[in-house]
Amino acid sequence: MKTSRLFILIAMAATATALHAANVVNNVDPRTNSWFTTYSGQYARIYTSDVNKTNGDSVTTWSTGSTSQVLPVYCGVQEIYSSSNWVYIRSSGLANHVMGPWYLDANHTQAFPNYPTNEHVLYKIPRNPTVPSTKTRNGGGAIGYFVDGVAVFNSWDAYYYTNGADTQGGTTGGYWNRDAYINEGASFDPNNAHQAGGQHHYHANPPALRYFLGDHVDFNTVTKAYPEDTNAPTKHSPILGWVSDGWPVYGPYGYSVSNDASSGIRRMISGYVLRNGQYGSQNLTAVGRADLPQWAVRLYGVASNVMSGPAVSTSYPLGRYMEDNDYLGDLGVSMGTNTYDLDEYNGRWCVTPEFPNGTYAYFVAISSNGTPVFPYNIGRGYYGDPAGSAVTSITESVVTNFLGGPESIPLLNSPSMKSGTVTLTWSATEGGTYLVESTTNFTSWTTNSASVSAVPTGAAYTNNPTDNFRFYRVAQTALASYDPVGTGGGTVSGGTYPVPGGSVSRGNGTNITLSITLSAGGSNPPSLPPANAPITSVTLGTLTATGSSDATAGTVLANFSIPSNVTTNTQNVVVTFGIPPGQSQAPTFTTTGGFTINP
Repeated sequence: MKTSRLFILIAMAATATALHAANVVNNVDPRTNSWFTTYSGQYARIYTSDVNKTNGDSVTTWSTGSTSQVLPVYCGVQEIYSSSNWVYIRSSGLANHVMGPWYLDANHTQAFPNYPTNEHVLYKIPRNPTVPSTKTRNGGGAIGYFVDGVAVFNSWDAYYYTNGADTQGGTTGGYWNRDAYINEGASFDPNNAHQAGGQHHYHANPPALRYFLGDHVDFNTVTKAYPEDTNAPTKHSPILGWVSDGWPVYGPYGYSVSNDASSGIRRMISGYVLRNGQYGSQNLTAVGRADLPQWAVRLYGVASNVMSGPAVSTSYPLGRYMEDNDYLGDLGVSMGTNTYDLDEYNGRWCVTPEFPNGTYAYFVAISSNGTPVFPYNIGRGYYGDPAGSAVTSITESVVTNFLGGPESIPLLNSPSMKSGTVTLTWSATEGGTYLVESTTNFTSWTTNSASVSAVPTGAAYTNNPTDNFRFYRVAQTALASYDPVGTGGGTVSGGTYPVPGGSVSRGNGTNITLSITLSAGGSNPPSLPPANAPITSVTLGTLTATGSSDATAGTVLANFSIPSNVTTNTQNVVVTFGIPPGQSQAPTFTTTGGFTINP
């Protein structure tokens, strides 16, 4: 009986990923290691309809006419950097779970006009948060990021009441500000998310993220929904995100006693109630919206009667505005385990698994069945100083904490063996093609497969059972075109670039697509070839395209791999078509200096 022995060596090609490996550090700070990057090498996906959701049919490119994602994009956080004072994340802003579908109405008859798009965001968060005595009101747009790289939005939907009607606009709104969950909830997908333009974001409890983090949420494989687990919670919620003031956002479950990790687990109760007469609050249905609640008076710095809101009615129901809620502390109700747990900013000082010595932390507010309750993620004001923000670049020395997606390093899983057959499996980047080679002497290598594809973030190769005493190595040899998040800490492969006018930095194996606009007046003949005319070759300087197409007349798409030793500066792009019937010369179109390769 023949015995098969297999020694495995994973040898990566010299890519930008390998060059960065020495810079990646293992940091124990939750601000750098709590980010959910497991699926950073996976394309973002959406469901475009309920039918597609039911059937499990998702797509990696999409368009509504107003927002489009024409190339696949890797989901979530792609890069993490840190200094002594800041943590920087680079993210596409798109979740790892399948997003969508989105509708404008509860019956799902009107499609939501926006789909998510690559946000290309670089966001910094303070590493040493401070607590100012004067609090800042949060406004529209991202006020932080969840650990899956999706934007944190507050509870405002960008409309406020003024001059007898609800009006959209402003940075932080007015005095009677509409509640996003109440007014826009019909447009949320099953994960309480939708888009502002193409910016995907959560206003409230993100159940899919919590499911992937193991936070007391189930997944229904039929409905594709994420219901709250009906059993009693047994562990503290994980960190779900970070706000721009540097304090964490946890899921809804914390320790029963804020400073005692042995006190048991309970759902954190919001300190807000509707102003319907309960707990001594004003009954706005009876007295009208004449006065702001005291939390708003403090935060806005105005008198309570600065401006009246509309009378409670069918058109303006109670709960429509954030200011329809009172904070129990202002009604003389003390915080405690039998009343409520969270302050007016929707957080508390407490110990957590990540901060055993204590931290201030926001908690997601939900009811017992998982329904979001006001103020959802954080209150209308920041507890800390919101010094974090989106930035265009990193202007200080930083440590590289994580590089994912196209820059990630494949990792070998334990091989499996059965009846003399050995199967190699490794982590991979979606869109990647991998080469498997073997040797018995480390002098000569045999190609076993040159075309192993990632599916979607893993790859596998099964050996020939007659092989014996072999070492194997695996290298990524190609990566399909994709929409890059940013240049970050190294060369970014992928993307579609225009000709004329485009440019890219060279790199070992950088794969790009050129979208070449042909100009009438080629050397022979002068007119443009029709769509799908046969293409003989496309060259970029000394490089030849690995593939090309011209489904649209006048536009040629050509794929190139840009090596590290290629000549830099402006390059001529030449497209040569097949010789048309009855003619003797091939139509050739040259764009002089049409594309630039940077060092």
